[in-house]
Amino acid sequence: MQGILIVDKPMEWTSFDVIAKLRGILGTRKLGHSGTLDPMATGVLPVFCGGASKAVDLQLDHTKTYCARLRLGMQTDTGDITGTVLETAPVTAGEKELLAVLPRFLGPRMQTPPMYSAVKINGQPLYKLAREGVTVERKARPIEILDIRYGGSPAENEYLLTVRCSKGTYIRTLLEDIAAATGQKGTMSALRRTTAGVYTEADAHTLEEIQAAKDAGPEALQALMLPVESVFESLPLLVAEPRVEQHLYNGCPTSRYPAADGRYRVRNAEGRFLGLANITGGVLKVEKLFVERN
Repeated sequence: MQGILIVDKPMEWTSFDVIAKLRGILGTRKLGHSGTLDPMATGVLPVFCGGASKAVDLQLDHTKTYCARLRLGMQTDTGDITGTVLETAPVTAGEKELLAVLPRFLGPRMQTPPMYSAVKINGQPLYKLAREGVTVERKARPIEILDIRYGGSPAENEYLLTVRCSKGTYIRTLLEDIAAATGQKGTMSALRRTTAGVYTEADAHTLEEIQAAKDAGPEALQALMLPVESVFESLPLLVAEPRVEQHLYNGCPTSRYPAADGRYRVRNAEGRFLGLANITGGVLKVEKLFVERN
């Protein structure tokens, strides 16, 4: 099994729970995932299977889109409704005030990770310290909010927001900050990731669907996988003739290559995806192969 399986993560599962479940279904420990989701969150979780796991750290598009629900009038220790309520306050702002402050959150900004997060300090995840009642200083990190769309109010003092952002963005922290900008206490009451990089909800499969495909046979399971090349579709395509293909397998550079300098995804003459290569000064060199060397 090789490829990228887009999982629709269920609520109350950790991302690690999903990986553990898939190890059993796919019969391999060679799995990696992109973009951890909190247990209360649902939605798009790309899982890189087999040889495709080498692509986890090579993704070109790290943007994420979330549909989040902000509840005004309360603040919790975790930043979402799964935590302990620290404070409640009367709600004196609404849709008008919310719409007025949203534009100021667009663009690059610094964000301090919450204590209930997987960020590690001295090798220890923050959430483990938080569970022990320990609070430590965290360094603010650069993030970028690319877009915020208001989606209405599904219940009293609750507001839907669709956020497109850079990787590393904590939506619950963003929602707390948005609430504070309106003069209110706020917390996240629901979260769903709808895109992760190039992958969307339309690509995603529930664990039940994945299990059913497993029961139907290897071909049905493989059919759910997206090709590893899908990670690199924004790169220009280079088709390598047999001689150049062998050079790539052997790690040998190809001089005076007739293409512009840059980074390429490479297929062979039969259309098989080989991997990534770079051309610098007219010299073609392999970057990463996703096939067995001949």
